[in-house]
Amino acid sequence: MQFYLAPMEGITGYIYRNAYRDFFGDIDKYFTPFIAATSHKGLKSRELRDVLPENNEGIEVVPQILTNNATDFITTVDKLKQFGYKEVNLNLGCPSGTVVSKFKGSGFLAKREMLDEFLAEIFDRCDIKISLKTRLGKDSPDEFYELINIFNKYPMEELIIHPRVQKDYYKNTPNMAVFADAMKLSTNRVCYNGNIFKKDDYDKLVSDYKELDRVMIGRGIIGNPKLVNDIKTGDYTLDKDTLRSFHDRVFGDYYELLQDQRSVVFKMKEMWFYMGAMFEDADKYLKKIRKANTRGDYEAAVNQIFRELTLNPANGFYFG
Repeated sequence: MQFYLAPMEGITGYIYRNAYRDFFGDIDKYFTPFIAATSHKGLKSRELRDVLPENNEGIEVVPQILTNNATDFITTVDKLKQFGYKEVNLNLGCPSGTVVSKFKGSGFLAKREMLDEFLAEIFDRCDIKISLKTRLGKDSPDEFYELINIFNKYPMEELIIHPRVQKDYYKNTPNMAVFADAMKLSTNRVCYNGNIFKKDDYDKLVSDYKELDRVMIGRGIIGNPKLVNDIKTGDYTLDKDTLRSFHDRVFGDYYELLQDQRSVVFKMKEMWFYMGAMFEDADKYLKKIRKANTRGDYEAAVNQIFRELTLNPANGFYFG
């Protein structure tokens, strides 16, 4: 089984990836938060930092691209090839309203004729591996049966499927009946993504789909950075000292980069939204983190959590 770290905007950038690799190291591929493709000559400074080879040494990174314009996609691919990248990923899954309203991300799935023409052009003109990360459709899972006929025309590296539609966002239960059909119908290799929060989730998935050989996990790993090791070994023994050291590495690297306490604290709050679930009876402590605006207030709240609460990785983050 291959394990991938899902792209999560604001969280899984190179600072998180490097710390995760050094402390846990169970990931085969790391997918970057999306690059918004444009026809401009350069990448945004944040996007550039995230893909620079010196910021990703020893990590297999796949840049993700968000666009519905083939020329902009190809232009961005050309920029990435200059850094040595040999694979990119097309974002057809982002459910954000601002993205979807521009018919990008999962919004692009509603424009199937346009999507087909887009894919024909990029696969014809790009000499690089291309994978897709998709949802089942924009409004209805039935849309997937038209989409898979389009996807099957193209020799993609893999088809990563999050079995929800755009309007689900991250609610409701993944549609495993349509995913089962996807496994049968796809002529490309399929990777599963969605709602793997605990070893039991993974075990059921691989029991139901024995031919599946790759999974992508996002929220589950942010909630419990040791999750992949737990899956492999069944050993839920992440200790507070390791988690604290991992936290401090991410926090310190963000502070060195941004030099702005409010920005860094905001970034760390996003991690705690998921990671806080591992601590017993943490609600009032996490509220202090959410209210923190200064480095001092944030560090005081974090110190209290690690000093006073019991860590139970088996709790994990869950959001159905």
